[in-house]
Amino acid sequence: MFITRPSHTRGHANHGWLDSYHSFSFSNYYDEKYMQYSVLRVINEDVIAPQMGFGMHSHRDMEIVTYMLSGELRHTDSLGNGSVIKVGDVQRMTAGSGIRHSEVNASATESAHLLQIWLLPNAQNLMPSYEEKNFGLADKLNQWCLLAEQNPKSNALHIHQDLQIFATSLNQSVSLRYTLAHKRCAYLQLAKGSISIAGHILQAGDAIMVEQEELFTITALANAEVVLFDLPMNYQ
Repeated sequence: MFITRPSHTRGHANHGWLDSYHSFSFSNYYDEKYMQYSVLRVINEDVIAPQMGFGMHSHRDMEIVTYMLSGELRHTDSLGNGSVIKVGDVQRMTAGSGIRHSEVNASATESAHLLQIWLLPNAQNLMPSYEEKNFGLADKLNQWCLLAEQNPKSNALHIHQDLQIFATSLNQSVSLRYTLAHKRCAYLQLAKGSISIAGHILQAGDAIMVEQEELFTITALANAEVVLFDLPMNYQ
């Protein structure tokens, strides 16, 4: 079963300095049909104006992943971390028992374009932690690149939940398969380009949920960038 989530049906908020599309209920956007998907609670596609951003604010009991699409984002937090993340960088923050951080566009001239992703953790009051890693085009080109998982055995980030996050950058006309294990589902967010999957055509900003399918194939109709979440079915 394939369930599409067209880009234009997402929540939208334009604050001038921040143009944001919400895949799930967030802030002033509420839709009871889109509260979360499995353990995936938030996907916000944000465009942040130069030198603007979010000042210091608090989070707790959430796994927060930032996936950069263009531009630069300056991060500081109450753990003492400070860095500028760029295209290819993926950041993971375990808010756990409580963390404060800020996110500001590091450029004076260029917008920052990113996906901010919130995932429900497997336990409450975890010790707050932070990490970031770079996954370059060579890692993602026409293949699945593992970005994060619960017990990473490779270069992946550590997520406190039974899931995996993959990304791929596909050249036009390239096809890529994915196999889902029993009692697993997938959420695919198309960040750039255009793809086809099971007869559905997706454009940038669209998403598709995959359930009760053992194997599926995506084909790039134009150069494309896809983020895939492999998630537990029927999460309570």
